[in-house]
Amino acid sequence: MKIAAGQFTCVPADVAANVRQMTVLAGQARAQGAELVVFPELALTGYELETVLADPGLWVTPEDSRLDAIRESGAATVVNCVAATDGPRPAIETLVFGADGELLATYRKQRLFEHEEAVFTAGQHDGRFEFAGVRFALATCYDNHFPDLTARGSADGCQVHLASSLYGTGGGVEELATIYPGIADDLNMHVVLANHVGPAGPWTGCGRSSVWAPGGDLLAEADTQTAMLVVADVG
Repeated sequence: MKIAAGQFTCVPADVAANVRQMTVLAGQARAQGAELVVFPELALTGYELETVLADPGLWVTPEDSRLDAIRESGAATVVNCVAATDGPRPAIETLVFGADGELLATYRKQRLFEHEEAVFTAGQHDGRFEFAGVRFALATCYDNHFPDLTARGSADGCQVHLASSLYGTGGGVEELATIYPGIADDLNMHVVLANHVGPAGPWTGCGRSSVWAPGGDLLAEADTQTAMLVVADVG
């Protein structure tokens, strides 16, 4: 199958505007033959930690009507967001919708990065789903720096590792270029990374959303400054 990674510049704390951007990218992915599209970390709100903690109106659930346009895009989508929990803090959550809009899986980020620990509740369970005969593993940004977490996907029979992330200019460029082809090489899996491009909270996203083949060869890579898709065959 063909899978797309979509990168864009989020409008801070504007769910409706970011849904519109993702819906456009999902439509473009379908037009290029992609069956599934992955979006960056906190794609619905941007990486605006203080704002999302202070405004529960920015937290979503899988049934949230604000996501209808994404669910109706005709492509399967991997949408990372701020999600309500049973407690006072939200979670960084991935929602996976099938091409028919049905919820296929949810996953909460397990390894919170530094200041995220004061804002979010960490997840306790791995993320898995099957779509079109392919088994997928889910991880969010800092999760991917922990080999025990990523290795569980391979051990669980997953063929493709999906990562919604935020890597900035500067040191983030080297991290991105090292971590993800390393996962593809070490675990012999396809790896799909969706990253931010442009302003993203305190950082500037470095783009370079990419797809790697098992073994670590680069199949497709976005540029460093454009809202765009990369599409590659996986599985």
